[in-house]
Amino acid sequence: MINDCAYVGETLLKYMPLNIEKQHIKRSRSFWSKTFGLAYKILRAKGDVYHVHYLLQDCYIASKLGKKPLIGHAHGSDLRDNIRRFRWGWIVKRNLKQCDKILVAQPTILDVAKQFNESSEYFPIPFDPLIFYPKPLPTGEEARRVFIASPHNFEVKGTDKFLHALAHVGIPLFIKTIRHGKDCVKAQNLARKLNLKVKFIEKVAHEKMNELYWESDLVLGSFGVGQLDTVAIEAMACGRPVVHSIHEKYFPNCPLERLKTIEEACEVISRLLLDYKERRRRVENQLKYVNAVHSAPILVKKLIKIY
Repeated sequence: MINDCAYVGETLLKYMPLNIEKQHIKRSRSFWSKTFGLAYKILRAKGDVYHVHYLLQDCYIASKLGKKPLIGHAHGSDLRDNIRRFRWGWIVKRNLKQCDKILVAQPTILDVAKQFNESSEYFPIPFDPLIFYPKPLPTGEEARRVFIASPHNFEVKGTDKFLHALAHVGIPLFIKTIRHGKDCVKAQNLARKLNLKVKFIEKVAHEKMNELYWESDLVLGSFGVGQLDTVAIEAMACGRPVVHSIHEKYFPNCPLERLKTIEEACEVISRLLLDYKERRRRVENQLKYVNAVHSAPILVKKLIKIY
């Protein structure tokens, strides 16, 4: 396993059968680590299968060094954004063509992958059931606790729309979010402008995210490009009602809405926060979905067949 994205590789490796020898080649964002250091590690790696995350330099180096069979795992922005850029597009397209198998973490980008490699298939994002598991919903709090889980990238994640929607919810709210994303400062300014009580906290370790979900009455994911993100999947697995906009044609069995307007988002959020039974119903439906589609032990069995 080479590189990672949103802890997908790390989670899959954790549930691999004991009779499979595993190696995870990771890197940082430093120049040496993501170039010559990475190439040296890949050169020395010996395996029967090479599974590389994200279709940029990691996949290019593995291909150039003749690592076969090579599985390229696309995670979203590599096929949604980078493939169109002059600087990176040629690398992404070459990687798609050179890999023996392509997995995509989002069905929204499957058609793009298939243009260059017919072997491409949708492979859902896994969650770790030992970390993300349900606990009872909070009860008795006067102010409802809302957690905005996505990084603040207004164009891709649409967290600004959620802030506008929360400003029109007519009950006391305590909002928490992570100080992360290119539009974080804009989000802080917007929250002040809307007179919202928002606590911006520092990033926490992945295995500590469950605590942020469990303490919340409602988790808000993305109001952006319509894909199903890791935070939404993990929050659903923790037994929390999630509001997250998806393209329903790509996720026909997922119990989430496609949000088109701020008014629609406000209506869904208000209904869930005001009605405990509605929150319980949503939790039950979301748990059934993630446990059937996104649980890591189930997806590892699928991955072993691909290997």
